[in-house]
Amino acid sequence: MKILLDAMGGDNAPDANIKGAIKAINQIKAEVVLIGKEEIIRNKIKEFYGKELEEISDRIKIKNATEMIEMEDKPTVAIKHKKDSSMVVGFKMLKEDDGDVFISAGNSGALLTGATLLVGRIKGIDRPALAGILPAYKSQLLLIDAGSNTNCKPINLLQFAQMSSIYLRNTFGIENPKIGLLNIGTEETKGNELTRESFQLLKEKAEELNINFIGNVEGRDAFSGNVDAIVTDGFTGNVFLKTTEGLGKFVKTTLNESFKKNIWSKIGAIPSLPAINRLKKAMDYKSYGGALFLGVKKPVVKAHGSSDEVLFEFTIKQAEKFVENQAVEKMIEEFQKNNLTNT
Repeated sequence: MKILLDAMGGDNAPDANIKGAIKAINQIKAEVVLIGKEEIIRNKIKEFYGKELEEISDRIKIKNATEMIEMEDKPTVAIKHKKDSSMVVGFKMLKEDDGDVFISAGNSGALLTGATLLVGRIKGIDRPALAGILPAYKSQLLLIDAGSNTNCKPINLLQFAQMSSIYLRNTFGIENPKIGLLNIGTEETKGNELTRESFQLLKEKAEELNINFIGNVEGRDAFSGNVDAIVTDGFTGNVFLKTTEGLGKFVKTTLNESFKKNIWSKIGAIPSLPAINRLKKAMDYKSYGGALFLGVKKPVVKAHGSSDEVLFEFTIKQAEKFVENQAVEKMIEEFQKNNLTNT
């Protein structure tokens, strides 16, 4: 197996990308290809580890790419004109079967555009969507769309629900995943035009498409453990995602400061440390890796733009599991059984 990593994408590139790959390589069986400016990558490795790449591992390779897609670049223009960028080179390798999965923390719009134009959509899916995994009570929560489609139609949300059902069944072994529609209330009349129409479409098509639709879910109930996936448009989903991550950071920081306040706080915290550490681990989004683009013909993973080496490490390990579980192949096979058209 070959994991393709955009070494130049993300706020902390290429340092975090390289360090994450080297941390992950001894925990996985796959080969990792760092895509980017070879001279920069080799110099960084020498600076960090005092060794040449070949001395560190024979399962980390470099694919030279002379250009970079910046965060401020317009997605379609960048994909079409920066043909030797690390992202475009990665997509071409993936399409040509010179790699099994592509990871990037770069420009989200360009990643979606490249995945759609260069790798291709699965037949019957109008818009691929980001499927992110978040912690929930005694379980995990899948959020789709986590940020790729800011404007959606009801048919898109229906397809997101179908994709998430297939994904959770085949990758996580959840036999009948519970799918909810993110809304401001549980009543079917609540919400804006998109959520109201999506509710009716999901209700109508759920049985036919083997979707266990449980209705509207409010944000405060999303992490209850009573729902396996929540469906929403990419704008709302991204706000929800980043708010959740921010809350997690707030809780961890507040706990740390509270227990370090004075000697009595430190002593009082000792018996509770195991429980506190479990809470911190559960709320650490870094341990959940990146988000898989559901709906494209090959596995494409969006890592957080602010990914550090730890998050890249987890995302690389996660990507290997995506390939091993044949997440995309099963998506293609099952989705085409109930091919949806634009209605």
